Amino acid sequence: MWDLFDLTAQRARLSPDRVALVDLTTSDSLTYAGLDDRAARAAGLLAALGIEPGDRVAVLCRNRPAFFVLLFACAKLGCILVPLNWRMPAAELIGVMADCQPRLLFHGAEDGATAATLPGDVPCLNLDDGFDARVGAHRPLSARDVWPADDVWYLLYTSGTTGEPKAVLYTYGMAMANYVNLRQGVDLAESDRTLNYLPLFHTAGINLHTLPLLMAGGEVLVRPGFDADAVLDLIADGRITTFFGVPAVYRQLAMHPRFATTDLGGVRRWACGGAPLEDALARRFVDRGAYVCNGMGMTETGPTLFLNDPAGAEAKVGSIGKPQILCRVRVVDAQGRDVPPGQVGELWVKGAAVTPGYWRQPAATAAAFSDDGWLRTGDLVRQDDDGFYYPAGRLKEMFISGGENVYPVEVENALLRHPGVVEVAVVAVPDAVWGEVGQAHVRVQPGTDVESLARHCRALLAGYKVPRHFVLVDDFPRTAAGKIQKHRLRAPLPQGLDLAS
Repeated sequence: MWDLFDLTAQRARLSPDRVALVDLTTSDSLTYAGLDDRAARAAGLLAALGIEPGDRVAVLCRNRPAFFVLLFACAKLGCILVPLNWRMPAAELIGVMADCQPRLLFHGAEDGATAATLPGDVPCLNLDDGFDARVGAHRPLSARDVWPADDVWYLLYTSGTTGEPKAVLYTYGMAMANYVNLRQGVDLAESDRTLNYLPLFHTAGINLHTLPLLMAGGEVLVRPGFDADAVLDLIADGRITTFFGVPAVYRQLAMHPRFATTDLGGVRRWACGGAPLEDALARRFVDRGAYVCNGMGMTETGPTLFLNDPAGAEAKVGSIGKPQILCRVRVVDAQGRDVPPGQVGELWVKGAAVTPGYWRQPAATAAAFSDDGWLRTGDLVRQDDDGFYYPAGRLKEMFISGGENVYPVEVENALLRHPGVVEVAVVAVPDAVWGEVGQAHVRVQPGTDVESLARHCRALLAGYKVPRHFVLVDDFPRTAAGKIQKHRLRAPLPQGLDLAS
């Protein structure tokens, strides 16, 4: 693995006058020279406050350029940034704070009330109350020119679709490997402009595509969060050339009244991850000439692992593409033996972008890796004869009904072909006859004939795959990245419609 030289100093040397960050709320911008200067001064502020290499610095805020100033300031000083999940209640954040033990907490004004309820022995600094002046008052500090590849840069607490979150270690080497994987996957260039809006406590908010594009010398537009109107305005005005979204974002864009009339041609590369992009939604974008390249990764893989290309987005709908250049993958059975193309198995991963483990959790780290160093992802995939991979759900989501394996993703894709279905999540529930059966939680369009859902499934799926129960919902419990938290759906059977008998 390679060490990094001070990234903002290097970028300031190469392209000092290019715009690095634009705050869409204020229209303020920072050039690469300005970003390096502010990060160096922020490092000086951290040092003056007693922060030393290895200390943790927490940040609780919505998207803003100051976050990236702090990220690079921590790198210059050698301390570790910990983005906190502003969607967590204070009771959960107290547990996270106890786990990472930060010496300092930065927060935005919008999260000041939450910050005030956190442990009082951690000093708090408001990013909206004199932060710029305090940073500007310090002399630039660059405590180290080399950022060692194996050093931890920041911690990311996993969003927890199946259980309690853990802090994933992110190293400088992982950042460089993700840059290589993503840059070659989408052909990033310094002429590109992307939008930063996904939560910054999630790997996508930092790494897709913001940090790689800052390394490439491009321009990052920053807004506090997602708004379909604002995003469509930016697209129509040609201000975005590369775009990353999770399926929930693409769903909102596709359902927007202006989707059919907005010129999407200014975005040269569309990418999606965080959860499988359903086939029907992908085809809606293809019909508009927007080839959404579905991909797959996880917090523990940097995250860029798989990524489709525009040709594959049309010809291989539903595929996550191929492993990127610094990744090695295997698809294995329960005994860790490789399975042939066409067969579903668990995905195992090696590569420079894979995390070394979890913060102060040696047992969890050991359990995540095989004896010979492969990360056990818990994701189920299959490979076709052309080398393209397809998601098949999570290992823990697969269930056995009457002796047959059922993969919820397959059932969900079938249901999403029903014209009245907006979104669906299938989970297993106990059954006295079959052991387990499917329970489909479904969002539908107004006026949908719900009695037709099971009939629709029977026309497309084997009988044992057809959900036994259908539950109509207004929305789903979600992670910060928009993933449906299926473990929260596995409660005692709610009032549902038994339509499959």
